[in-house]
Amino acid sequence: MNPAQFSRWLFAPLSISPQARGWLQNRGSLTRLIQLRCRDFRVEPVFQSLATACEDEFAVLGLRPRELAHVREVYLYCGKTPVVFAHSVVARKNLRGAWCGLSKLGNKSLGTMLFTNPVVKRTPLQFKKLNSGHPLFHRACQDLQLAPFSLWARRSLFSLHGQPILVTEVFLPSILDLVL
Repeated sequence: MNPAQFSRWLFAPLSISPQARGWLQNRGSLTRLIQLRCRDFRVEPVFQSLATACEDEFAVLGLRPRELAHVREVYLYCGKTPVVFAHSVVARKNLRGAWCGLSKLGNKSLGTMLFTNPVVKRTPLQFKKLNSGHPLFHRACQDLQLAPFSLWARRSLFSLHGQPILVTEVFLPSILDLVL
């Protein structure tokens, strides 16, 4: 078996419950979807800095290995419970252009910014079942009392004036407590 085969992102989630599939495959704003099901929604930033992207993000963004990019990571909470871990990466050169406001978002949702701008374009969603072999799995689990065996994630590339930002959303087990 080819180990690279397991690092690929898929264009459809496999072997997943209908409820989880509904969350993963919804192409609208995940922020808005959660807000409609949660009276006490908030965004909690956990990391924002120049950093190295994950290995499976280099080619998507045209980054060289070890090239620094702007990385932002937040939890989306419903009340006191984290339901999604969101990770976004943009090339450093694009911080002066289309994504110049990214570093000033604070506890505001990137999703709101993306879905309210009619000029922003989005590529099709890609899916991956993350496990302990993926760095985002560990970062997503840091606020969980008990780490699951795996977590589903989705990602897509958004572009504004030809400048891309890669957004990955890792669905935490508690997302299934929100009725879709």
